[in-house]
Amino acid sequence: MGVLIQIAQLILSLSILIVLHEGGHFFTARLFKIRVEKFYLFFDPWFSLFKIKRGDTEYGIGWLPLGGYVKISGMIDESMDKEQMKQPAQPWEFRAKPAWQRLIVMVGGVTVNLLLGLFIYTMMAKVYGTEILPNKNVTYGIYCDSTALKMGLRNGDKIVSVDGKQVENFNKIPGEIILNKAHSVQVMRDGQQVNVPVKEEDISAMLSDPKGFIQPGIPALVDTVIPNSGAQKAGISRKDTIKKIDTIPIRYYQDISQVDQKFAGKDVKITVNSGGQIKTLDVQVDKDGKIGIGAPADLTIFFKTEKKTYSLFESIPIGISRGVETITSYAQQLKVIFTVKGASKQVGGFITLGKAYSKVWDWQAFWGFTAFLSIMLAFLNILPIPALDGGHVLFLLYEIISGRKPSEKFMEYAQYAGMILLLSILVFANGNDIFRLFHK
Repeated sequence: MGVLIQIAQLILSLSILIVLHEGGHFFTARLFKIRVEKFYLFFDPWFSLFKIKRGDTEYGIGWLPLGGYVKISGMIDESMDKEQMKQPAQPWEFRAKPAWQRLIVMVGGVTVNLLLGLFIYTMMAKVYGTEILPNKNVTYGIYCDSTALKMGLRNGDKIVSVDGKQVENFNKIPGEIILNKAHSVQVMRDGQQVNVPVKEEDISAMLSDPKGFIQPGIPALVDTVIPNSGAQKAGISRKDTIKKIDTIPIRYYQDISQVDQKFAGKDVKITVNSGGQIKTLDVQVDKDGKIGIGAPADLTIFFKTEKKTYSLFESIPIGISRGVETITSYAQQLKVIFTVKGASKQVGGFITLGKAYSKVWDWQAFWGFTAFLSIMLAFLNILPIPALDGGHVLFLLYEIISGRKPSEKFMEYAQYAGMILLLSILVFANGNDIFRLFHK
């Protein structure tokens, strides 16, 4: 069920972004009385799921959810309608309009995506406010994944700085390491400051799961006990603290699931602190590696977060700031992918995008990731690659500056080259996803 919810969120996000992006091209084209022959959500090779004709435009939904398009009369685009281009230019065609009008049409999509991202971030600041976990408030130290442990970090370390620079927001520490290609992380360990070096391969590995790289360590406190579970039958109670499973010491709640998997379907001795009394209980672990306990839902009992609320006018600069931060961060990520050895292996496609959504419907997380995708699509689309908006913009700028229009034959070949490049990237990214599915 969780996977279906992720897929539904991904499709909804992409649908919103595609319709509004193509709407940016559509409305600017209509503004200059350019005919738009098709307006499609998703691609429709061979057939469409739905279509309706209104005026000169056919509106429809395709079956291939890899994007969407508007077919603008008199323009060499992904439709590659060369027959139309052989005819004399008509007044309603894209090619018959001045270069400055064509330029506005081409930037219409990315402009809408950029403004949408800023708008969503602004409204999120107004509706939800902001909440951060100050690094200084991570009382119980960090919990490390395998990449962090391999790098040299240890469970219980307290992050002091990254390359000597203090990071106020705990959740931004992985980004500081990745985006700035950090060389070292300074931590407090057993009362002493330790310098942990960061290698290039560590940064590459972090890209696969930056959120899971380090987490705040959560004490192994039992908040809920599931009825008829192994934990309840053994006598584990709410507010007990798990101290040991078999002979393995338990420091954090995150340790429990890792250890329980080893004893799936078996009985195991679990040592708990129950109201100051140490007990060792025989607990049955189910076939899924669960004993039937839950951690506190409100983690602020362990970590004091900082929350702020904003008026609508106060939210506007917050939204713009988040948008600028997103663009900067994404540009840095692309730089890392092209300059850090092995980083390209972490590039993902639709499966990676889907996994970024919550497995339960969380509107705050949904809109946050939709805003990120909107700005990311604006950034990618404006890159000067033929077949993307940025490629058309590049050729239009050349025409405006030089006074000469690139030949239609050149534009045709450039479009082919761009489409081949984009399809190659698409295959590579989704190929990485498929490879990771079968090589976990």
